[in-house]
Amino acid sequence: MTILSSPMSSVVSTSQEALSPVGFGSCRSPTAGVSGPFGHSEPDFNDNDEAELFSVSWNQDYGCFAAGTSRGFRIYNCDPFKETFRRDLKNGGFGIVEMLFRCNILALVGGKANAQYPPNKVIIWDDHQSRCIGELSFRSDVRAVKLRQDRVVVILEHKIYVYNFMDLKLLHQIETLANPRGLCCLSHHLNTSVLACPGLRRGQVRVEHFGLNMTKLIKAHDSQLSCLTLTTDGLLLATASTRGTLIRIFNTMDGTQLQEVRRGVDRADIYSIALSPNVQWLAVSSDKGTVHIFSLRVRVVGEDPESDPGTAKNPALFYQNSTSSLDALISPSTGANPGSSLSFMKGVLPKYFSSEWSFAQFHLSESIQFIAAFGSQNTVIIVGMDGSFYRCSFDPVNGGEMVQQEYFRFLKSESRPR
Repeated sequence: MTILSSPMSSVVSTSQEALSPVGFGSCRSPTAGVSGPFGHSEPDFNDNDEAELFSVSWNQDYGCFAAGTSRGFRIYNCDPFKETFRRDLKNGGFGIVEMLFRCNILALVGGKANAQYPPNKVIIWDDHQSRCIGELSFRSDVRAVKLRQDRVVVILEHKIYVYNFMDLKLLHQIETLANPRGLCCLSHHLNTSVLACPGLRRGQVRVEHFGLNMTKLIKAHDSQLSCLTLTTDGLLLATASTRGTLIRIFNTMDGTQLQEVRRGVDRADIYSIALSPNVQWLAVSSDKGTVHIFSLRVRVVGEDPESDPGTAKNPALFYQNSTSSLDALISPSTGANPGSSLSFMKGVLPKYFSSEWSFAQFHLSESIQFIAAFGSQNTVIIVGMDGSFYRCSFDPVNGGEMVQQEYFRFLKSESRPR
């Protein structure tokens, strides 16, 4: 079946049987164990192959990551670290590989040298059936694809399309400012449906609360956006601009800025922002070769102020409707971000002197693009475009330099600029 979803947008080709709810029978929940559909095959891996690394991306719970290569794609488990699956093609590789938790369904976008799948086409791939079960074709290159269990979101440079997962019916179209990075993020709780993307003005974030039929526009920065992320429930937003000096955290319901932390004073290209599951920590990677960890002061619902914030079971966030009520959001934290010794003079000296600086740091090569996420028990996992994987730990009380626990070379590949 072929459907023209809108006069100027995309052509959709789907297999109704493949996209029926039965197709998600092997999909694992976010808390599922390590084994899954991608572990059903143990191919004969050749560590000497020289596939070029096009992209790396986390799955929704950071338990796995996918690598798009010049020869296909590969799936890796993070804890314990292991390559669990790969599919090599003769016709070229994939520039975008988007996982859906540990499900057998992936979204793939071909690299520019891919003879079979061009970069303006999204392939919905069922690896259980080893075949394409849906296609979305566009008039321009796809910049990114985001998945949740009920939605497929395709990001072009000036427009975002939101489709129903089961039948690829077009549900929403969103106009954006020029978005060459493909910035967009989704909530992943089943009871919230939130999307954040660039707005139509520089530094503006558009937040769609689909379940509430509400749009919120947030003036996040004066410069263009460079990176953004949401908490799993979509109620917190963290952003950075192309200046790369400040990271800001917002309430997506009313647009209130809750906290601002400083990566540095010189311009930097922010590669990734990650929020820990308990919303206590924030990690930032940039082209300066340092992964910074910041302590967050956002109160978690049900949190006992006298207990360890890391033990909070409910990630739902408690918000106030007025910036004058921010004291209610300040939560006792195991660690606190250091500030300037002149911070007592804030309001007199420039804002720089009252900044919150990173609590912990890990140093890497400045020439490589790295993305970071949180693992278990105060650990950070880092994946690089040079084919490297790091696991390091930080002291939640004293902070400082993080300690490397593991290092793996998962792909022999030269660094590729973003």
